Amino acid sequence: MTNRVRTARRAATRALLLVVAVLGLELVVTGAASADPSSTSWIKLRMCESSGRYSINTGNGYYGAYQFDLPTWRSVGGGGRPDQASPREQDYRALYLYRMRGWQPWECGGKLGLSGDHDARSKRVPSYDESAYIGGTGLPAPPAPKPGPAPAPPSGGIPDWPGLVYAYGDCAPALRTFQLRMNAFGYGFSGTGCYYDKTRTAVLDLQKANSINDSGRLGPKTWKAAWEGKAPR
Repeated sequence: MTNRVRTARRAATRALLLVVAVLGLELVVTGAASADPSSTSWIKLRMCESSGRYSINTGNGYYGAYQFDLPTWRSVGGGGRPDQASPREQDYRALYLYRMRGWQPWECGGKLGLSGDHDARSKRVPSYDESAYIGGTGLPAPPAPKPGPAPAPPSGGIPDWPGLVYAYGDCAPALRTFQLRMNAFGYGFSGTGCYYDKTRTAVLDLQKANSINDSGRLGPKTWKAAWEGKAPR
């Protein structure tokens, strides 16, 4: 084997090792990014914090889909006001905050029982590409379902019990049916179909009025009481 051939083979081997090293690095980075919370967890968080509305500003000092206050928003590099930032920017700053402090800054993180992974508090600054999976990137918040007529009163029959017990953080068409029914008692639901604070209040009120164990869960007895029981006080 000539020296020229040996030199060429060594060069080819070094190039192959370099490619493997680069690919290996990319796999590590991808694996770390996939360790972030699921898009479902972020959807639940947004729905709990703001009903998924990126432009929300109710005047309480908290803004946007993730209800940032201004000091927290600026601590993760945000400029201007959160509700005026694009969904992509809000998603990115939310992931940034999660990697700095986990779910701790969001009250809804505890309410929903969201658990952190090894990226929580990792202090690893994300890229915009890594935050793109969260779900709101570049898109306006989906509109809330349009309110419809409340289900038929008792004389028209009770809608079939869906067969599931619902609790805080759940979203389902049956919950929308229950919410709209409770509008007959003045609760003013828009019919999001998601079980958060207002729905829990209505469930507990109904359970108390009808001597049902006040578990806060929407089960068959509470469902039936919404149509046939005593009205909440």
